[in-house]
Parts: sequence; structure tokens; C-alpha cells
Amino acid sequence: MIKKLTAHGNSAALIIDKAILELLNIDLDTPLEISTDGTNLIVSPVSDSNREKRLGKALEKINNRHGRVLKRLAE
Repeated sequence: MIKKLTAHGNSAALIIDKAILELLNIDLDTPLEISTDGTNLIVSPVSDSNREKRLGKALEKINNRHGRVLKRLAE
């Protein structure tokens, strides 16, 4: 299958056909990991169910440590 990128604002989007999404059990809420091997773009559903928990803990740690500074920077 050959696809072309589609303009989406100032970015480019790749439209993935419904049949492929169903085959891979991906929907609009599925987190995807995007990586490259230097030549190819690799899009994979995130398989680590603990990833969101680890990310949440990391964000909480950063906010506890640097919350005041981040708040001042946001203002």
C-alpha cells in the first residue's frame, strides 16, 4: 500500500485505513510509539500498560521538585 501525507495545519498527517487499524487493534485512544531505524518510520501501539503510571509518577516528582519554578515560567 502506498500512501501520501496530508496537510494538517502546519504539520503533515498520515491517514491509516480502518482495516489496518482494526487488524492492529488500534483506535483513536490507543497510545502510539513512533520511532525510526534511520531509514523507516515505525509506528507501534504502546504495549507497556505501566508506561502511563510511570509517566504520571515522573510528572508528579517533577512537579513536587520544580512546581513553583514551572508555575512562574508559565505566567
